[in-house]
Amino acid sequence: MFAFPLWLEPVERLVEAGGAVLVVLAVVAVLVFAMAMERWWYYRITWRLARRQLLRRWAARSDHTSWSARTLRHVWADALVARLRKPLPWLKLLVALCPLLGLLGTVTGMISVFDSLSLSETHQARAMADGVARATLPTLTGMAIAVVGLLFISRLEHVIRREDQRLHDRLARALEDNDA
Repeated sequence: MFAFPLWLEPVERLVEAGGAVLVVLAVVAVLVFAMAMERWWYYRITWRLARRQLLRRWAARSDHTSWSARTLRHVWADALVARLRKPLPWLKLLVALCPLLGLLGTVTGMISVFDSLSLSETHQARAMADGVARATLPTLTGMAIAVVGLLFISRLEHVIRREDQRLHDRLARALEDNDA
């Protein structure tokens, strides 16, 4: 079989202990982490530049008081906030998949435990206990990834609400600064 490098031995043992579902959970965890890092980067760099450009574009307009100008300001702000909110459905989907994948790993692990017990003539309690422990590892992993993902989603939703309010406040203040 394929020989892992020495530094990957713990990963090899983890995959052996939890099965193929752990590999899928690892891929989902990497996707969640990558999306979290992308959102952090977007918020810290791209969002602030886009917000400044929108404020400049709004301040450069000559008409700020008409219904169409206020509607345009609202549409521009909503479009910018929608870009900040864009990956939330995908993140929620991936986080919701984690416990289900963990449960799948547990079910497949328990099936293999009962299968091996039915083939052996001596029904050893120790072998069953080891098999059950190995079968629950994917569930624990899936739940851990889901909890971390939920914490990130909660924080991102808080940031989106705060930034939405700040953007509308800054657009309103841009008019006051121009009038003064």
